[in-house]
Amino acid sequence: MIGMGRMIRCSLPLVEKVMIAIIDYGMGNLMSVSKALDHLDIGNQVTDDPCDLETATGLILPGVGAFGDAMRELETKGLVEPIREQAKAGKPLLGICLGMQLFMDSSDESPDARGLGLIAGNCKRFESDELKVPHMGWNTISKQADVPVLKNIPNGDYFYFVHSYYVCPDDEACMGALTEYVLPFTSILWSGNIMATQFHPEKSQSSGLKILKNFAQSR
Repeated sequence: MIGMGRMIRCSLPLVEKVMIAIIDYGMGNLMSVSKALDHLDIGNQVTDDPCDLETATGLILPGVGAFGDAMRELETKGLVEPIREQAKAGKPLLGICLGMQLFMDSSDESPDARGLGLIAGNCKRFESDELKVPHMGWNTISKQADVPVLKNIPNGDYFYFVHSYYVCPDDEACMGALTEYVLPFTSILWSGNIMATQFHPEKSQSSGLKILKNFAQSR
């Protein structure tokens, strides 16, 4: 196991093509993301090796489950600091669903857990007596910024959601797109090389595939 705070340095081969590292911490929808990239003929590998994160052209952090459990798994596998290092170095990083929430400082779901802290803010739970929680199914997005992953995607397009918590970034400039459910919430985060979707692009048919393709081309 790699200790927290230890710097990872791996030999860097010459990169001749796109190779996306899908980060495996035992809680993600890994195979569906990998198959979507395969369909797009985008090179990818599912990995929990920090050296693969360093040599990849981009990183995807998917996720299904609880915030605290996910952070413990990332820490156990020695992936927390390598993810932070690659994000700081400017490598394209895409979070999906829980992966998006892990980019934040914290979540009300697991008050004692510290997130990756890539984007300042917290995650809150939907509270409604009228609408079902979790928010599940197809919903539209409203663009708030010229986010690279939204290239050639029309405003108001539909994507597939499954979540009970939503992110609340401190800086509104990070709100790449909003979606309405109980209240307007951030459905796409964007801060430079860091991008994230609360919806599942790998389950969102042609529009979701465009998101993944745009991400792979964002180097």
